[in-house]
Amino acid sequence: MEQNYTMKEHQLPLIPLRGLAVFPYMVLHFDVGRDKSINALEEAMVDEQLIFLTSQKEAEVDLPTPNDFYHIGTICKIKQMLKLPGDTIRVLVEGISRAEIKEVIQEEPFFKAVLEEVVYDEELIKEDKEVEALMRNVFESFEEYINISNRISPEILLSLSDIEDASRFVDTIASNMFLKPLQKQEILEIFDPKKRLEKIYKILLEEIDILKIEKKISLRVKKQINKVQKEYYLREQLKAIQKELGEDEEIADEIEEYKNKLKKLKVKKEIKEKISKEINRLSRMSSSSAESSVIRNYLDTIFSLPWNNEIKDKIDIKESRKILDQDHYGLEKVKERIIEYLAIRKLAKSMKGPILCLVGPPGVGKTSIAKSVAKSLNRKFVRVSLGGVRDEAEIRGHRRTYVGAIPGRIINAIKEAKSKNPVFLFDEIDKMASDFRGDPASAMLEVLDPEQNKEFVDHYLEIPFDLSKVLFITTANSLSTIPRPLLDRMEIIEISGYTEEEKLKISQKYLLPKQIKEHGLKEDFLKIGEDTLRDIINYYTRESGVRNLERTIGKVCRKAATRYVENPNLKSIRVNRTNLEKYLGKKRYRYELIKEKPEIGIVTGLAWTAVGGDTLSIEVTPMKGKGQLVLTGQLGDVMKESAKAGISYIRSRCEELNIDPEFYKEKDIHIHIPEGAIPKDGPSAGITMATAVISALSQIPVSNTVAMTGEITLRGRVLAVGGIKEKVLAAHRAGIKKVLLPIENKKDLEDIPENVKKKMEFVLVENMDEVLEHALVRDGE
Repeated sequence: MEQNYTMKEHQLPLIPLRGLAVFPYMVLHFDVGRDKSINALEEAMVDEQLIFLTSQKEAEVDLPTPNDFYHIGTICKIKQMLKLPGDTIRVLVEGISRAEIKEVIQEEPFFKAVLEEVVYDEELIKEDKEVEALMRNVFESFEEYINISNRISPEILLSLSDIEDASRFVDTIASNMFLKPLQKQEILEIFDPKKRLEKIYKILLEEIDILKIEKKISLRVKKQINKVQKEYYLREQLKAIQKELGEDEEIADEIEEYKNKLKKLKVKKEIKEKISKEINRLSRMSSSSAESSVIRNYLDTIFSLPWNNEIKDKIDIKESRKILDQDHYGLEKVKERIIEYLAIRKLAKSMKGPILCLVGPPGVGKTSIAKSVAKSLNRKFVRVSLGGVRDEAEIRGHRRTYVGAIPGRIINAIKEAKSKNPVFLFDEIDKMASDFRGDPASAMLEVLDPEQNKEFVDHYLEIPFDLSKVLFITTANSLSTIPRPLLDRMEIIEISGYTEEEKLKISQKYLLPKQIKEHGLKEDFLKIGEDTLRDIINYYTRESGVRNLERTIGKVCRKAATRYVENPNLKSIRVNRTNLEKYLGKKRYRYELIKEKPEIGIVTGLAWTAVGGDTLSIEVTPMKGKGQLVLTGQLGDVMKESAKAGISYIRSRCEELNIDPEFYKEKDIHIHIPEGAIPKDGPSAGITMATAVISALSQIPVSNTVAMTGEITLRGRVLAVGGIKEKVLAAHRAGIKKVLLPIENKKDLEDIPENVKKKMEFVLVENMDEVLEHALVRDGE
């Protein structure tokens, strides 16, 4: 391989430089202060003005030895010397070529060394295509380096483009780059221009990557700083504006007040963080902005909730029972369940509140008993009517993104109660509806689930609130419209309608004194006897509850008050059966009484209605015909099927019943139930219709003092039915002496008032034979 360089030897004075590396073709100035260095300069000026410059390994060394500096450096020509104050000389030099120290031949009074200069042939290097390619790559990379770093003048690229010598090209780039002293020394020590190009190319690529990362970090940091500075600037401006408007103190006081309230709040860490975030948002806003008003309302709602306020239960069983009995007559099942709850609360302090559902007809006291429960527990009472509610947001609240958003009814009611354990009444839960805005019944699933409601999240609050301490009571008139999953979460307590005796006691004890007081009359001014009250109950009202009864008594009180105002000399007014029509007009209702004597084909049945029990006279007439069964009186499908089942039973027992086996071919049977305008349905008249048909076909009369109810099967068995209490009371009112009931309804006799039981005979029957034995009046009986 052809050698492309020559060697030259020199003997030159030497100066070790601290923190500097000089490249060939590089012009720079530096200050000299050390004696040895000044002596070396003076020696160089005497000779050819040439001097050898190399770098110290450690810049801190003041008196270096040959081992303290690198042995490869640059031969330079001194261009200018300037003496400065304090025995310091400023020197301007130009790098000429690399050289290596072969021997340090003198150390005093200055360093002098034998140097070996290596000079490469430029023409041979130019012919190397790889060198040309490297120069182009290095140039492009150096251009990118300049663009990214922004610390080197782009004009250097113009001078570089004119340099054809590879050695000068790479040294010019190295001298202009911001490199560590060690990196510069590494480049300086490479004599071969091609290897030097490769080295500088590698360093350039590394530096470009580092500069890109630096720039990315710098931009990110700058952006953050700019944002912080911008916020600070805007905040300061806002403070200045608020100060001018006189708002700054008001906002600061408000924020401080919120922070103090937050410190006192005993809630979970996550809830505190959420509230704190909202307070900080408010502190950065103008008090006149719309958003600040929204946040204020939100914070006021949060802090007005009874997070830690729990009223201690007054657990006195005797006192609670006394309160419940004072306020309501009857309703024993409800009272018993509340007393049970109190007893368990006394034993287990952490018990979750039960969820009771009171089901019954209107006016029986479902809503008012809930108030009495709260009174007996010494708790706050809140009521939310769900009748007609069809928007889920009514329960869960509206999200704050909506204008005019508010919490749902539950959170609002809790806020008004100022207690986290009130008695909470959901009135008319069976009247909820659903539409495109959502299904409120689904939202109620969480509220009425003891496992979930301890972390109930209202859409407005967006933080959980504990409802597990609340005693929920719901009311409904019917269970059929309540969704099954919701029904499953509640304990159902059925409240039947009041009996005549109960209504009498309620009117004497509660309604009459209340109406006399409300109408401004004295306690003993208006006197209404027991018989008169019974007439009002039986002939002027027909209901399960006592609402109409109260209104009717109120009407009597108004008439009495009018008479007193017209004639102040009246001492008292007595309302009795004879003058009742003067106050209330003609009787509005009538009750069917028992027939005077036993009749063929007429049987007294018992029915349950929404307003209590009633008696039904079922009439049967057989006629010549083709065996048709005619049913009239607006009967439902179930009742028609009961009649057909009864006919089939009779046909199967014709011989035992002494009935013509061919009756179903030769006779039409017409079954009619009077009061045809009223729809009737259900299986409970099965045995009544069968008895009436048997009486009509066998021409045996049925006792007029017997009434019956029960479902019939094809084999003549008598099955249980509902509404026994109401039916028995209706029979008692009609003067019935004996009632036939299915044997399976024996348990229902416990609900019958004692005074009624004493006046009536109850026969529990298992099949139709027993029914006929007690109902039919045979010869000689």
